[in-house]
Amino acid sequence: MTREQALSRAAAGFDSGEFKATLARRIAIPTESQNPERKQALVDYLDTEIRPAFESMGFTCKTLTHPDAKAPFLYAERLEDPSLPTALGYGHGDVIRGLESEWKQGVGPWELIEQEGKWYGRGIADNKGQHTVNMEALRMVLETRGRLGFNAKYLIEMGEETGSPGLREVCAQHRDMLQADVLLASDGPRLNAQRPTVFLGSRGSINMDLVIEAREGGHHSGNWGGLISNPGIQLAHAIASIVSPNGQIRIPEWVPSALPDSVRRALVDCEVDGGANGPVIEPDWGEPGLTPAERVFGWCSFEVLAYKTGNPATPVNAIPPRAWARCQLRFVVVIDPEQIIPVLRSHLDLARFPMVQIV
Repeated sequence: MTREQALSRAAAGFDSGEFKATLARRIAIPTESQNPERKQALVDYLDTEIRPAFESMGFTCKTLTHPDAKAPFLYAERLEDPSLPTALGYGHGDVIRGLESEWKQGVGPWELIEQEGKWYGRGIADNKGQHTVNMEALRMVLETRGRLGFNAKYLIEMGEETGSPGLREVCAQHRDMLQADVLLASDGPRLNAQRPTVFLGSRGSINMDLVIEAREGGHHSGNWGGLISNPGIQLAHAIASIVSPNGQIRIPEWVPSALPDSVRRALVDCEVDGGANGPVIEPDWGEPGLTPAERVFGWCSFEVLAYKTGNPATPVNAIPPRAWARCQLRFVVVIDPEQIIPVLRSHLDLARFPMVQIV
């Protein structure tokens, strides 16, 4: 009975506009962790919004810091009984840059706007919306029956969009305090907007820069073309040795030997669908013989996130001295992360690209 009462209370809070007002207030705080001028906003989000919300639910809060971190972390806990299981929640209150000039006229990043039944605002889907939903769910249960029925811990960071500096160290330092039976981290989209999704894990990620520094300065292609190497061409071929024209990884150590049957069974009814405004899945991209869900959750993928050679804004008739690419490998559990870069180094050397530096 109390479950239905809590759900009814949550629905009423949504219909009354209470939830929307809470989320709008949080979106209004410009927590751009990629912008050094927003350092105080990162602190304010925790101090004026998140800490009071947790404390009103009987949580004890503690501020955690680390020299490498962009901002403090907030730790909150409500311990009801040592014999009960403990759930540790995670969220991040920082967002990417607002990019005000790129929003539609009359719409901005720091205001919750409703258009055609959808809400917009920077952080509404990454990650203020997610941890606000979770925190409100806790509040509804407490207001309904006065207890959660489990011990709850929560960690909110403010630097996820800059790579979570200091997060690993803080978690290691406070390992005992963060001890829990289950970690619930809400971040990222659903497979399908109409179907709730629970992920029981996620692929790892490692970023790397591939760089060729051929020489000092550019040289006129009319005088030197055909005589000296072009880093842009060399780097393009180096990348082509890593991944096929259809996105299939060509380094055997970077992919599993096979997709386990247990993974196939788990993904058999998972349909990846970005909705009307999402990208169209390309059946011939990536590892052949796998379903879309198997390719994105059970296999590895290599991506080129950015590529630069010469001066793209104002090209000139010169062979560029340098080429650079920011690349990324998303990898599944059987791949040894410590061997990803050494394996790449060996591969590039064997493919006759010793000039490519891996950063």
